[in-house]
Amino acid sequence: RALRLLFLLFAGHKPWIETEYQGIVMENDNTVLLNPPLFALDKDAPLHYAGEICGFRVHNGPSGSGSVQFEAVVLDRSTGEGLVRSKEPLDCESQREHSFTIQAYDCGEGPDGVNSKKSHKATVHVRVNDVNEFSPVFVERRYEASVSEGRLFDRIVRVEALDADCSPQYSQICFYDIITPNVPFAIDNDGNIKNTEPLDSKRQRVHTFWVTAFDCGKNRAQADAQVVVTVKPSCKPGWIGWTKRVEYTPGSGSIPLFPSLHLETCEETVWNIQATVELQTGHIGKGCDRDSYSDRSVRRLCGAVRGEVDLLPPPSPAANWTSALPTLPSSDSSLIFSFNGSNHVAVVPDSVVSALSGDHFTLQLWMRRGGANIQPATTQTRGSRKEEETIVCSTVRNDDSFSHYSLSVHGCRLSLFYWPDVSAARPVKFLWKLEQVCDSEWHHLSLSVQFPSVTLYVDGVTFDPALIHDNGAIPNPAPRQRMFIGACWGETNMLRVSSKLKEKLYFLSESCEQHYHGLLSGVTVRPGSVEPHSVVECLYACREGLDFGDLETLGSGMKVHVNPSQSVLVLEGDDIESFNRAVQQVTYRNSLRFATPGVRPLKLTTSLRCFNEESCLSLKQLEGYLVVLQPDAPQISLSGVGPHLARPAPEFEGPRGVPLFPELRIVCSLSHAVNTAAQGMEGGALMSDAVAHTLDGCEVQPLGEELNPEREELLVDMDVVRERGLEIINTTAYIAITGAESISVYEDVLRSVRYRLAKGSARFERRFRLSCSEMNGRYTSNELTLEVNFLHSLDSLYHPSHLLASQQQFLHPSHHAGELSGHTLPNPHRNSVVPGAATVIIMVCVGFLVVMVILGVFRIRSIHRRGEGARGGAKEGSSQWDDSALTIIVNPMESYESRMGISADTEGEGEEDEEVAESPDDASDDQRIIIKKEGRDGNARRY
Repeated sequence: RALRLLFLLFAGHKPWIETEYQGIVMENDNTVLLNPPLFALDKDAPLHYAGEICGFRVHNGPSGSGSVQFEAVVLDRSTGEGLVRSKEPLDCESQREHSFTIQAYDCGEGPDGVNSKKSHKATVHVRVNDVNEFSPVFVERRYEASVSEGRLFDRIVRVEALDADCSPQYSQICFYDIITPNVPFAIDNDGNIKNTEPLDSKRQRVHTFWVTAFDCGKNRAQADAQVVVTVKPSCKPGWIGWTKRVEYTPGSGSIPLFPSLHLETCEETVWNIQATVELQTGHIGKGCDRDSYSDRSVRRLCGAVRGEVDLLPPPSPAANWTSALPTLPSSDSSLIFSFNGSNHVAVVPDSVVSALSGDHFTLQLWMRRGGANIQPATTQTRGSRKEEETIVCSTVRNDDSFSHYSLSVHGCRLSLFYWPDVSAARPVKFLWKLEQVCDSEWHHLSLSVQFPSVTLYVDGVTFDPALIHDNGAIPNPAPRQRMFIGACWGETNMLRVSSKLKEKLYFLSESCEQHYHGLLSGVTVRPGSVEPHSVVECLYACREGLDFGDLETLGSGMKVHVNPSQSVLVLEGDDIESFNRAVQQVTYRNSLRFATPGVRPLKLTTSLRCFNEESCLSLKQLEGYLVVLQPDAPQISLSGVGPHLARPAPEFEGPRGVPLFPELRIVCSLSHAVNTAAQGMEGGALMSDAVAHTLDGCEVQPLGEELNPEREELLVDMDVVRERGLEIINTTAYIAITGAESISVYEDVLRSVRYRLAKGSARFERRFRLSCSEMNGRYTSNELTLEVNFLHSLDSLYHPSHLLASQQQFLHPSHHAGELSGHTLPNPHRNSVVPGAATVIIMVCVGFLVVMVILGVFRIRSIHRRGEGARGGAKEGSSQWDDSALTIIVNPMESYESRMGISADTEGEGEEDEEVAESPDDASDDQRIIIKKEGRDGNARRY
């Protein structure tokens, strides 16, 4: 009984085993050798049953298959020795490692196993050792290669064999061997075959031999592989069919640049080909097509919303803030302003800045970093740190607050610093890292601000910013409206003056910081809604450049890329045949009807990548040029306006004056047909072939002396001009109307040009010249000259002012000789004094002249009646007279008849006209009587 109590007291201990076991089993065997050996211990020993191990249990491991494939058995119950084995032979190729858990349990308190105890679970890792049961197998049974003769190659072809064994010892191929004797080839342990001596195609064209492979268990390949090497005659790799000169006829659409070009690699095995085609359009100053249209004209043609404000306009009395900036010549009509990074700054006046309020605006400009004669930036220059340079710095008033922004460049970074409210809100900095900022080339920037959204277009491509909130200590900009171009203001010196009534601040001086160094052009701001994306793309879309014929014809693996300016095209592929077809699809297209003639240099650079980089082909760069032939110039014809315009002087003195070109007609013609198939290209919908006959400027210029603003002026219907968005410059020397518009619009505007005289102006004629142009002044029209004659009645001639003018002409002929040649009556000279006797003599002469005129009229009528009867009414239209339309013109200058060709006009009137002209009593050398009578047919007759 005491022993039983002792048993109950000490019984109940759990068996104990190791926590982890490592096992090895040979492939195709089932006994697992464990390290350490499997023993289960129980502290209840040597008690019967409770101190004995009755069994082991196997549980699933991480793979979930351990309990199915393995089992554990007890070899000795008293010692707890056990054995782990697989239920079936294991295959290393199927699964090389196995993991599962094992647990031991004792026999309990009696034979029936009541109250048996279990040990903890131990992890067992079993690795299946490989047996070299497989032999190497070649991937291909036959290998073929072609090489050029006379060369030693580091690798001609590579053979490859695989082994199905799972272990590295038996699965790796240790070495290859050429079993065919006496061949000029060798093979290394990686299967690379090379020739040991230069091959000769004449001696042996094809070499055939066999190779075998051995794994590291010395098993030989099941079947040997055959290698066939073909020796090619000597070949020169490169491009075949290259044409150095390519001609382009304007108006022919797109033409292939390389229609018969193909690449010869001499059967060299290449796996990547890349060709870069470069078309140098250096004849263009900035951007594309700027040699045809100015920036403002391109904006109109692209459908940009009007209302932009030019921040760098051409210097003029109305825009004098750019007069101090140096300018450079440009291929278009826009000005290029140079900033030297030190003292060149444009201060925009407040009258212009006040129209730019709001947090929605679009800022556009052309920018080129550096000076006029600069080289492309090097890597060192790009990497070096430079001071920040400000392009535009602006503070504007928005109702009751002020907003501030500045556009700056720093190295290769472009930043927009925006302050929506300088008195309350915190500033926000938008940053872009762009190679275009520092490559020393012209680039078009369009910044659309719709705060808090900001969109940047560089050459028509969108770039997203990295938004940075600057939380540093930044001084608030002064709440004062101002705008600088080329720098930003720094410290301001102010003078505070107090008086009894109020205190004032007087601005003394202001220093500039962050000066910009480079070129700017076309800097405009349009307040309000932002510019649409389609318009921005059209502003930079090129009508001349490289293109690819048909993208659907690209083979598999082929890629094509064209840069935004369409001056660089890159082709990439891996197949020679597909690549050759793609190269022949590269085209040059020019959708401008009047393409700029000249030479465009052309380059083709090729890069090849082979399996053996050391022996890969290297092709030199090919250079050629594209010649754009001279296009047929358009013939711009101005007509519908007679060489003379004669109207009574009172009509010119009316409030609206007299239209100069009421029946003007403008016609533009070409002598060749134009291919319009290129209209569907990018940007073609906005700048289509219809743009070809868009005028961009007309000018009306008075000949001789300039207009006298006190006596005469030219009037234009400004409503028509504003409605069409045209620009006009009206001075005493000329009227210039500019802007890209259709011919019909220019006809309407020019027909509204009127000439007006002040009342009492003593003028008898004035000559004007009209001319128009298109394509940025490249093609001009004929010069249409109009001579305007003012018809004065006798009453107006007897006006004292006319008499005084006539007296001065007779008294001072030498002083006014120049003005008489211009057909104008001079202003009364302030120092001339006419004696009273001379006045009386002149009045008597004038009276005598009137009598002679009346006698001459009666004589002319009598002669005319006799001539009408003699001719029998041969000229019916000329014989019908209306006395009510009789007007007598007295011209003291004697130049009108000689220049107007009166003798030619009156030659057909008969001897009566000659008799009047030859009468010394009727007309003298100093004064001639001109009688104008309108017949019933409306035709005027002069005598």
